[in-house]
Amino acid sequence: MKSALKWSAIVAAALIVIVIGALLIIPHFMDANRYKPELEQYVLEKTGRRLSVDGDVRLSLFPWAGVAFSGLRLGSPPSFAEKDFLTVKAFDVRVKLWPLLSKQIEVDRLVVSEPHLWLVTNRDGAVSWEFRTHPAQAEPSAPSEPDPKAELPIASLLVGELSVQNGRIQVIDHTRGSRREISELNLALRDVSFDRPVRWTLSAMANRSPVSVEGRFGPLGSTLGQGLVPLELSADAFEHLKLRIKGTLENWPVAPLIRVDVEAAEFSPRRLLAAIETPPPPTADLKVLERAAFKARVDANAKAVTVADAVLILDDSKLGLSAKVTDFARPSVTFDLHLDQIDMDRYLPPPSKAGAAPPPIGQPSGSAPQKTDYTPLRKLLLDGRARIDRLTIANARAQDVTLKIAAKDGMLSLDPFSLKLYQGTANGKTVVNVTGERPVTEAHLDLNQVQVNPLLKDVAGKDFLEGSTQARITITTTGDDPARIKQSLNGRGNLVFSDGAIVGVDLANMVRNVKTALGGEGKTGARPRTDFAELIVPFTIENGVWHTPESILKSPLLRLQASGRADLVKETLDFRVDPRVVGTIKGQGDDKDRAGLGVPVIVSGTFASPAFRPDLESLARDRLKQALSPSTSGGAPVKEKAGDLIKGLLPGKK
Repeated sequence: MKSALKWSAIVAAALIVIVIGALLIIPHFMDANRYKPELEQYVLEKTGRRLSVDGDVRLSLFPWAGVAFSGLRLGSPPSFAEKDFLTVKAFDVRVKLWPLLSKQIEVDRLVVSEPHLWLVTNRDGAVSWEFRTHPAQAEPSAPSEPDPKAELPIASLLVGELSVQNGRIQVIDHTRGSRREISELNLALRDVSFDRPVRWTLSAMANRSPVSVEGRFGPLGSTLGQGLVPLELSADAFEHLKLRIKGTLENWPVAPLIRVDVEAAEFSPRRLLAAIETPPPPTADLKVLERAAFKARVDANAKAVTVADAVLILDDSKLGLSAKVTDFARPSVTFDLHLDQIDMDRYLPPPSKAGAAPPPIGQPSGSAPQKTDYTPLRKLLLDGRARIDRLTIANARAQDVTLKIAAKDGMLSLDPFSLKLYQGTANGKTVVNVTGERPVTEAHLDLNQVQVNPLLKDVAGKDFLEGSTQARITITTTGDDPARIKQSLNGRGNLVFSDGAIVGVDLANMVRNVKTALGGEGKTGARPRTDFAELIVPFTIENGVWHTPESILKSPLLRLQASGRADLVKETLDFRVDPRVVGTIKGQGDDKDRAGLGVPVIVSGTFASPAFRPDLESLARDRLKQALSPSTSGGAPVKEKAGDLIKGLLPGKK
């Protein structure tokens, strides 16, 4: 019996020696390089890309099973000017064989040295990272989901060193003529295992600016998907951005759910963009984009992302946000935001330079406008609410803005919206239909007790109208560029101004004294104005031309009727104003009863420079017709009546 055991031990030891000897000797007799052509041909057939390994492939089997090679090169598709997609200077991996028998993986090292990756977008939109694949001959069976309570297929994992050394990534977009580079890329994971946290570090230079990230995750545990996996990450980017992320990963093998708190310390977006050599967006105020900070709670899985308790600070504004996005293929978005204040004009592009007017309507500009793709909006399902305490846009100042925003099947709506502005209120709704080639917009607006003078001063820099405004307006338009919107503008409405004045013209003075109306100075030298108790302006808009059939002004001295048009495309005016004096105007230096007398006024010119002049030709024609009428002439000679007519038109004429 002892002899049998002795010989069994000798045989076992001999077998071990033989196996170890074979593992040591075999790599010296097996030339792995002879298989390189077969591997290169296989990759070419499967991907359409050329693979080459310039250096020798080295194998080892004991005490570590290892593969090492150098000079790997994987090409881009033939249509790309950049011939390489990936190059690797050296690769080395070593794994212990003996622990594999007990489902234990021990990796001594896995090192990728100086990888260089080219991510290229061609002029035709093709990208270098899409690999051509051949369809399978047979329909693959659907993969079964792993059991959340299943054990891992390995008992333990231990990695001594896993690193990427001195990597480089170039991002080239030929459609935009842009080129970005990440260099000196180093990634290191050390002491990787299931039973303790894994620490990792990453550093790089992005466009010659430093980026460093470090973090840890785990322990993962030996049971598949059981428990929460802690996560931590801190990043210092470009010497300006400090980002912190902390949270957990749950059920990671089956349906991973990540829950993290994200916080970005205060930084300057303008300086950050400068650090990555990206020009900031053009803004009217160069002092904006100087201060920003962000924090939020984010829950995300493969089907939804939820943002809660988010706070964004941008310059002088503070935004609170909660949102949820589901069904990413046809996104469904809900949100609720509250913004304390913002001056949008500071962030809009600066006004165009004088003289750089757009081309005339109907004439092509230097480059054809790009057609907007509204497909994403047609897929969007949106339900949101927004509140803004103080808002400035187009120099108009509003308070307590509330919006309900919705989108479904290509129909976007602000319904309702309301706000306070200039001692009054505004409310209404807007619907934008993007189901067709061009968007169609329909808007309804009601104004109540809005003071028009400060509104016009702020928005247009004009001071020609005063009063409290009530309005009901409905407009429709088609298109998404200003020229087309003006041309297709249609609508109707009614404006009522109360207890106000038309500034810059004195209609009563024109009625009393045609000579003054023609340019003579008034007695006081004060700026002329026409006070009124009520001004009613009904209107329609047809293809960018604004019409009023009969506007009415009522004042203690005048009754005024006006009709005409304003071309919103050409920005020209063409109106006729017919005033009638109600009674005497003794308070203006006239002691005669001129009830019924009226000097028509023509309003012409442009929006920027309107012109007012009395319509003497029309007045003379009407007076002459009246003077020569048999019922009024009383048989007096025509010459005498004409003289009286001239004296009546030009006071002071004897």
